[in-house]
Amino acid sequence: MSYQDEPSCYGASFPKDFSYGPFEQNGEGDNTSLQEDHKPRILLMGLRRSGKSSIQKVVFHKMSPNETLFLESTNKIVKDDINNSSFVQFQIWDFPGQIDFFDPTFDSDTIFGGCGALVFVIDAQDDYQDALEKLQLTVTKAYRVNNNIKFEVFIHKVDGLNDDYKMESQRDIHHRATEDLAEAGLEHVHLSFHLTSIYDHSIFEAFSKVVQKLIPQLPTLENLLNILISNSGIEKAFLFDVVSKIYIATDSSPVDMQSYELCCDMIDVVIDISCIYGMVDETDVNTFNNQSSSLIKLNNGTVLYLREVNKFLALVCILREENFQKQGVIDYNFLCFRDAITQVFELRNKCQNALTMVRARSGTPEAIPNGAADSTESTSDHSQVIQLP
Repeated sequence: MSYQDEPSCYGASFPKDFSYGPFEQNGEGDNTSLQEDHKPRILLMGLRRSGKSSIQKVVFHKMSPNETLFLESTNKIVKDDINNSSFVQFQIWDFPGQIDFFDPTFDSDTIFGGCGALVFVIDAQDDYQDALEKLQLTVTKAYRVNNNIKFEVFIHKVDGLNDDYKMESQRDIHHRATEDLAEAGLEHVHLSFHLTSIYDHSIFEAFSKVVQKLIPQLPTLENLLNILISNSGIEKAFLFDVVSKIYIATDSSPVDMQSYELCCDMIDVVIDISCIYGMVDETDVNTFNNQSSSLIKLNNGTVLYLREVNKFLALVCILREENFQKQGVIDYNFLCFRDAITQVFELRNKCQNALTMVRARSGTPEAIPNGAADSTESTSDHSQVIQLP
């Protein structure tokens, strides 16, 4: 069960070649299979026609929101493998809305055992009583199998609602869902709620927060970004996955939705221009490479500055125009930041390889996760080399 890429699934900002790889059902060896089996898994669940498949196609396959109107209802589990960078590696499983947890063929241990996050989608434009009942049943079943799952609730299709009704719906759903869990004896289970729509950037921001919870190195990345902005006169910095426009990390200052949307639009502009005018190597179809950078000056004195980190990651900074006069310092600090990110990649890859070997030999990977914490600490020390202006 895999989603096959189709040419019509890509918007104008991304050519067909600039995408994720297809989901591989069978690994090319034991180690590959083990690595795929143990990737964090995100489950998309909810009632029929709640918008689950539309979310997956828009965020990860660049389908135009208007094209999702022609999607057929999902009638089987659709698996999608996201493997574009060392930080963003996970599987998305899109479940049909009519799935029955009490069906003897439904293997709860297999489904929920390797799950990192469960995203439950509720249609805010419909009566959500049945959806809340299904949410309570889903959370109860999943938590009994795996109490480490992160539960996320997308209150979806809010684009057609006014602001007052959006907030009222969120409060009502939050209150009723919490009460239902308390009655089931799961008052300690935490649910995160997000107002989303595929017609604006809210779905990308919501998925960003979901993915971040699956990245063990997130504190290290935030620390590196904090050091970078404090020494470079930068107001806000995002580390973006270029393909999906999910930000996998940002600094500790609050995220302003308007700033996030500006950064997303900037990435679209860079990809558009790169695909038209960029140099394409014979061995690499993607025009986003280590030479990619962009500078946009807004009429309010704000500067947007983009630099490539690796093939699929970009750093997008927001700063005042007067602070950009020291561009040489900013560029040097960025190089130090990129070196630190590279070290985090290397340490994580070593940890994953060691974990794979342990699983292959004994199937008891207990000592490896502690090593991941050690790699975080050592990389944080390296971040101190960023030059002061």
